[in-house]
Amino acid sequence: MSRKSFPISHAFLLLMFPILAAPIVAQDQQSSQPAPSSEPSVPVPLPTPSITGPLQGAPPHTVDSGPLGKISINGVLTGFGVGQSCPVAGDSDGHAALNNGQVWAQKVDGWWQFYVQAGAYNVLAVGAPFLATEKNITDLWSPVPVAYLKLVPAKNTSIQIGSLPALLGAEYTFDFQNMNVERGLLWTQANAINRGVQVNQAMGKFAASLSWNDGYYSNRYSWLSGSLSYTNGPHSIAFQGMGNLSQTAYRTTATPVQNNGRMYALTYTYTKGNWIVMPAWQYGDVPTNAAAGVARGAATQGGALFVSRTFKHGFSLAGRGEYLGSTGSAAENSVNLIYGPGSAAWSLTGTPAWQKKVFFMRGDVSYVRASSIAADSAFGAEGTKADQTRGVLEVGFLF
Repeated sequence: MSRKSFPISHAFLLLMFPILAAPIVAQDQQSSQPAPSSEPSVPVPLPTPSITGPLQGAPPHTVDSGPLGKISINGVLTGFGVGQSCPVAGDSDGHAALNNGQVWAQKVDGWWQFYVQAGAYNVLAVGAPFLATEKNITDLWSPVPVAYLKLVPAKNTSIQIGSLPALLGAEYTFDFQNMNVERGLLWTQANAINRGVQVNQAMGKFAASLSWNDGYYSNRYSWLSGSLSYTNGPHSIAFQGMGNLSQTAYRTTATPVQNNGRMYALTYTYTKGNWIVMPAWQYGDVPTNAAAGVARGAATQGGALFVSRTFKHGFSLAGRGEYLGSTGSAAENSVNLIYGPGSAAWSLTGTPAWQKKVFFMRGDVSYVRASSIAADSAFGAEGTKADQTRGVLEVGFLF
């Protein structure tokens, strides 16, 4: 399959070039009298892309694009260094790379809107081998991972069409959106980007989304995904589910065997003052289907706890603990979903950070321990080591 994005993303990217070349304009207040001495309104970050915290996004740069209206532009530029024990065959003990070089532009008013995110990215996850940034771009979701048209027929209703962030999971796709630099074990099971149509509806404290899409970026439009959330003050709870209504033997880096399964997740979030506390549960199932290359099905189930605390002067500390287990066995020829049929793993991650306006730096220290591993499916050159320790330092700008 071609790794090209949903076709509309390229049209939007071409549209962005003249916009990005336009001057950034200020908003002048017209008056025949001298300007009053009142305080101007303080610009705030936009809600898209979503950022869990403790990192904070910057207010957008506003561009007057003429007939298209006001376009808001933001971006992220970061590099990181990675040191790890027990690298798998073909990997190494250390890496240095650009892990974010992205710009996103969006129109956020009117009955038609759009969002385009383009550039370089690296989606490093605990317990998974390091993949060079250029390989992330070519093997995953292209240089334009997210791009969609948004129609707003009513105040609380919207329809998105294009390449979209997936609905399921407690962590987002790109690291600046999350508490930790590395994504977790549960994230590696879920899809991240899919292409399709999504309908969103807000109903007071409830919000619901329903999507018809291609699941794990398979270009086979047979997936149904949904999300229902309830928010009341500092409390929020979300239930998400998705499943493939068909089967395919198609496989790529972006389209693993989980593309033939179904998955459910439940996430509670408490956000108040300097604290974010977020426990999550996730279940996934890949059924037996010989035609799709699954001789014997298996399931995964796990949980995670995310905690973040901000301090004075831009400092913060975040942590994640999680466990993920799978069913099946090698004797039954069960599909491998983690580190061999019937394997399990747990991980701990700590992330201290410091942010000063648009500049930030943070580091991950993570440890993964696997059990019931297959001889060639875990860590080390031969895949026989049961654990891995990793350190990551990230420095950059969120502007």
